[in-house]
Amino acid sequence: MRPSLPAAVTAVLVTVTVAVSGCSGPAATRAAGGTTVTVFAAASLKATFTRLGRAFEASHPGTAVVFNFAGSQALAEQITQGAPADAFASANEASMATVAGAGLAAGRARPFATNTLTIAVPPDNPAAVATFADLARPGLKLVVCAPAVPCGAATLTLEEATGVTLAPVSEEQAVTDVLAKVRAGEADAGLVYATDVIAAGDSVRGIAFPESSRAVNRNVIVALSGGPQSGLGQEFVDLVRSAEGQQVLADAGFGTAT
Repeated sequence: MRPSLPAAVTAVLVTVTVAVSGCSGPAATRAAGGTTVTVFAAASLKATFTRLGRAFEASHPGTAVVFNFAGSQALAEQITQGAPADAFASANEASMATVAGAGLAAGRARPFATNTLTIAVPPDNPAAVATFADLARPGLKLVVCAPAVPCGAATLTLEEATGVTLAPVSEEQAVTDVLAKVRAGEADAGLVYATDVIAAGDSVRGIAFPESSRAVNRNVIVALSGGPQSGLGQEFVDLVRSAEGQQVLADAGFGTAT
């Protein structure tokens, strides 16, 4: 079993703005005289939340949605250290517990989707990876998430459940960073979410494995009590959990949360 590593503290807040169709310019310019709602969300949610952000803006004229996408643990640390946000969507319940435990959740965090790990390899799969056990082969360049990150915690759970000990060459702070290394040819394989492989299209090949069912992550979301637009944060939460939001998530490969 690999030892757990401490989460790296993210010092710089990187925001990704969602532009309304037909508009251009930074969110600060578009929101002049209007309102900005800030959502911190797990990196694995980037594609789906960007789409939902556009829908939210369309139904809230004059409101801009600004996202901060990163590893859930890093986002939780930013929130507890005072970063302003109106809603938080985590890729697992442990990172959400950090925020809720600090008294920053406006109500109870609610599950809205599930996700499981899959193996991502370059399109030609040069290392001929076919199973989860193959990831432990000597000399294989494997990249995974760091243990403190939800996808890394799921990886450790799989190691414990299967008795397979992995020796990654790199442990990343976000699942998107794992995928980027596979896409760049810097790794023979990476463990990412099934949704990430779907979003990557032909740039990687996904290899499903039955053991993945032993480590299912539940995505959870909550409005934040200290957010400057906490009420709008709750409305975004409601959109994510609505039939419209659930369909967007299902289209991206997320499972239904119970």
